[in-house]
Amino acid sequence: MSEYAIGFEYISDTAAHTGRFNELVAFEDSVIASAVILNQTGNTFTNVPLKAGQCVEAVFTSVTLASGKIAAYKI
Repeated sequence: MSEYAIGFEYISDTAAHTGRFNELVAFEDSVIASAVILNQTGNTFTNVPLKAGQCVEAVFTSVTLASGKIAAYKI
């Protein structure tokens, strides 16, 4: 967990979740269908697999899962 987190949002559905998140942590094998990331360059962040326990850090303003369960840490 990030030292800057102010809690987390548990995500286990395929709806878009909006807010400001700085870390996504998978509780089980998961797939991020799409995410909006501040100051992102390069390819779009879609269909990204995460293994259980794996995390990814960035400033996310929207996260949508295709499958799995994650914690999205709020900032």
